[in-house]
Amino acid sequence: MFPWLSHWFSSKPSSAQSRRPVVHARYDAATTTEDNRRHWAQADGLSANAANTASVRRTLRNRARYEVANNSYAKGIVLTLANDLIGTGPRLQMLTSDQEANRRIEAAFHEWSAAIGLAAKLRTMRMARATDGEAFGLLISNPRLAHPIQLDLRLVEADQVTTPHLNPLAHGVDGIVLDAWGNPIEYHVLKHHPGDVPVGGLLDFDQVPAAGMIHWFRADRPSQYRGIPDILPALPLFAQLRRFTLAVLAAAETAADFAGILYTDAPASGEADSAEPFESIELEKRALVTMPGGWRMSQIEAQQPATTYREFKAEILNEIARCLNMPFNIAAANSASYNYASGRMDHQVYFKSIRVDQSQVARVVLDRLLAAWLDEAVLIPGLLPETSGTIATWRHTWFFDGQEHVDPQKEASAQATRLQSHTTTLADEFARRGQDWETQLRQRAKELALMRELGLPLDAGSSTPTETAPFPSAPSASPEDPVDADPVSDE
Repeated sequence: MFPWLSHWFSSKPSSAQSRRPVVHARYDAATTTEDNRRHWAQADGLSANAANTASVRRTLRNRARYEVANNSYAKGIVLTLANDLIGTGPRLQMLTSDQEANRRIEAAFHEWSAAIGLAAKLRTMRMARATDGEAFGLLISNPRLAHPIQLDLRLVEADQVTTPHLNPLAHGVDGIVLDAWGNPIEYHVLKHHPGDVPVGGLLDFDQVPAAGMIHWFRADRPSQYRGIPDILPALPLFAQLRRFTLAVLAAAETAADFAGILYTDAPASGEADSAEPFESIELEKRALVTMPGGWRMSQIEAQQPATTYREFKAEILNEIARCLNMPFNIAAANSASYNYASGRMDHQVYFKSIRVDQSQVARVVLDRLLAAWLDEAVLIPGLLPETSGTIATWRHTWFFDGQEHVDPQKEASAQATRLQSHTTTLADEFARRGQDWETQLRQRAKELALMRELGLPLDAGSSTPTETAPFPSAPSASPEDPVDADPVSDE
C-alpha cells in the first residue's frame, strides 16, 4: 500500500465525528425579508471615497447650504456651534522656561491673529464644516497685512478643491493627490469658483503643496479623505419641520378665510329657499342677520395649530440636534421645560463634544499656523527673544473661552473647596475660564498694589487693608480645559 494512501485511511474521521451537526450562526439584521427589503434597498458596500464622490458631495453641500439659508433653526444651530467652539478666539500660552520670552511671543502672536481676523476665520471654517463637510485654508503671504509678519490664512470653499477630469486610477481622491502611504502631498484648487459668473478658464487650477494647505474635516470612516456635512443626517428632518410648519400655517389661514358657513338640514328634494352655492355674504360688525327659510349659519372653529404642534417640533428638533451632540434646549434656545439639574446634565455631553473639536482644531489648524508663524517670526530681528532656545523645544498650549455658570455662587464655593483641599490648581481653575493664570495673577497683583497706594480696603467687607486671595470669586463652569499641544518644530 502506498504511504499516502495509508495516511488517508488513518486520518479519516470516525462515524461519530461525521455525524456531528454543523452549526450555522445567523443574524436577524442580515436576513432580507419582504418587510425590510425596501428599508435596506439603498445599503451598499462602497468605500468612503467611492461613496463620497464629487457629485454626491456637491449635492449634499448645495442642499445643506439651502437649508441653513432658509431654516431659522438650522442657521441658529450652525452659528451656535461656531460660537461655542471658537468663541472670541483661541489664546496661545507658551510653556518655555523663559517667562519673559513667553510673554513676548504670546503678545506678538495675539497682535498677528487680530490683524488677520483669525477668530472670525475660524468661526467661518466651523460653519463650513457643518454645512459643506470640510473647510480649507491656504497659507499665503499677504503684502498688505498691517503687521511685520505677512503670513495670512485665505479660506477656500470645498467646491474649488477638485480635480478637473479626475482619473481615479491616477489620483483616487478628488482634489487630493496621495502618496503610497496615504499622506496628502498636493491639493488641486480651481482658480475660479465653479459657481461664479462664467469666465474664461473655469477649469484652470493650481497645484498647492500639502504644506501650504489646511484641511479640516471629520473622518467618520477609515481611509476617508473628503468630508460630508455634519448636519447631513438632519437634512430630511429640517425639511419635515418646515413642511409641517407651513402646513399648519396654511390650515390656520384657510380656516381664518371663512367667517362662517351657511347650511341646511333639509333633504335635496325638501322645501327650502334657494341659495347660490359658494356665494359670499358680507357681514357687518355687531349686526343681527336673518337666514333664508330652511337655512342656518355656523361659525368656523379654528383648530390650528393642533395640540400636537409643539410636541412634534420638539421631537424633530431633538432628533436634529442629536447628530451634533447638542441638547434640545441649546438647539431650540428654549429651556422652559428644564430644571437646573437636567439642564447641566444635558450640557455635559455637549461641552465634552466641544472640547474634542477644540482639540482637533488646535492640532489641525492652530499648530500648523503657529509653526508657519514662527518660521517667519525668526527672520524678523528683535521680534522673538534670542535666549529661548531652538523652536523644536518650545512647548505651548491653547486656551478657549469658558462657559458661563448658571449659578456663580455655587461654583465659587465648590472652587474654594477644591483649592483648599489641594485637588486643583490655579492654572486649572483659570483654564476653565479660558484664561492664562500667569496673566491673571500679574493683573491682580497690579490691582492690589494700586489699591494699597490709594489706601483702598482690599477686602470689600472691611474698612482696613487686608490681603485677599488673588483669584476671582465667580469663575465659570462647563470647563473648557486648555488643549495640550506637542512642541512645535521648525520643519
